[in-house]
Amino acid sequence: MSRALRRPVPVPPSPVLVIALEGWIDAGFAAASAVASLLETLETQQLATFDFADLIDQRARRPRLRIDDGVRGPIRWPEPELRTGSDRRGAGLLLLVGPEPDFRWQSFAAEVRELAVELDVRLVVGLGAFPTAVPHTRPIRLTSTASDPTLADRVGFIAGSLDVPAGIADVIGEECTRAGIPSVGLWARVPHYVAGMPYAPAALALVEGLAAVAGLDLPTSKLAEAADASRRQVDELIAQSEEHAAMVRQLEAQLDAVEDPGLHLGGRLPSGDEIAAELERFLRGER
Repeated sequence: MSRALRRPVPVPPSPVLVIALEGWIDAGFAAASAVASLLETLETQQLATFDFADLIDQRARRPRLRIDDGVRGPIRWPEPELRTGSDRRGAGLLLLVGPEPDFRWQSFAAEVRELAVELDVRLVVGLGAFPTAVPHTRPIRLTSTASDPTLADRVGFIAGSLDVPAGIADVIGEECTRAGIPSVGLWARVPHYVAGMPYAPAALALVEGLAAVAGLDLPTSKLAEAADASRRQVDELIAQSEEHAAMVRQLEAQLDAVEDPGLHLGGRLPSGDEIAAELERFLRGER
């Protein structure tokens, strides 16, 4: 039985469940920015909350306290929540947001699966981003981790076998797939030299990829403006160093030798060993 607290709010039929929980790999803060944009531009309501006392390590992620003129206000506890809304055509959308749980992953995933089955979810989509050796002067490309080859082919994938750490979105996706709901993870490939700063082009690519793979009509104009500003900012920083400019030219040449730069979805990607090595460095905090 689910321990999620369900609220009596309407949910459009056959929604898409989007997972964007904080705490996992998110180079350029792409997934966080993507879901923030969706929450800002779409009208959503809280549908369910989860028992954060059993899920979150409060010493690692302490609650927030607002103090006004020395007077304590309410304490805000970090907790995952499920929000519901719709795209611009009325198609259903569920957003699982908040912190990635520290504990009870399997039971938490089972709770989400129960809700997904109850709400007749048609597709589960996880959002994330990882750093790799690509230049900021080329379109952000996506790669996938999917429940079946058809979904992987629609987005693009890294050929060969990989052994990498898993996030909660993978666990939820596996649970939902067992219940007959297809799932796919969308991963933005972020230039490694901007992985530690907010990089709006990657967030835009995730929202556009979500819209394409799920058949949704999502607003992107504000993200597109932010993406243009981010590129200009990086251009200005790179222009101040000939060494950095030479690095970007080399990355461009390497990418153009193996990829069609006009594609956003699908196509060949760097080797699995290269991606895994870059991912492990990012997880260790190396820049």
